[in-house]
Amino acid sequence: MTTPTQPEPRAAPAPAGRVTRLARAITEVFAPAVLATAMPVILGVATVGSVLAGLGWALLAVVFSAAIPYGIIRLMMRRGAVHGDHHIGDRTQRKVPLLLSLVSVVLGLALLSVLGAPRPVVAMVVVMLAVLAVVTVANLYWKLSAHAAVAGASVAVLTVVFGSWLLVGAVLVAAIGWSRVRLRDHTWPQVCAGALAGTVVGAAVYLAVQ
Repeated sequence: MTTPTQPEPRAAPAPAGRVTRLARAITEVFAPAVLATAMPVILGVATVGSVLAGLGWALLAVVFSAAIPYGIIRLMMRRGAVHGDHHIGDRTQRKVPLLLSLVSVVLGLALLSVLGAPRPVVAMVVVMLAVLAVVTVANLYWKLSAHAAVAGASVAVLTVVFGSWLLVGAVLVAAIGWSRVRLRDHTWPQVCAGALAGTVVGAAVYLAVQ
């Protein structure tokens, strides 16, 4: 007989106060879904000759890489399959939404490729797919920070595209990591591992695809 999987113990609630409210704001403003929306738009507008065309391709990418995955989480919350907030603090509840999100991003990538989307937009979607895959696999064993991974990948890609001055974005990645620890959703090792994985995967994949 197999032993039933025990639910992951819930972390103690974050302390109240002004600093915690700041941490919550950082966590929400720079959530993975927000960055997955912003990055294709930035690259589409900045690298495609026509702003409108770049924006159009970016929005198509956003539907599959951000909107549908976010909608999946919201739907699962409504049905009671996911408890808590949309960040899914309980690692044991992350597997299904992460896998469904992977499927969504793969479908979006296939559609963009078939339609002939600009290379930078396609490359950014591949980066998000790769980071999501790393987070999904890590989640089977450990609670890697998706916030830190996506932030690290985003800063890495921006640095590759626009120049080394954007390495200053590391400060933002650190702030996002701090917010996750402050809210007691992650530990520092989980945040640092996520940031490192996202940075390496983001830069390597973007350069390889682009």
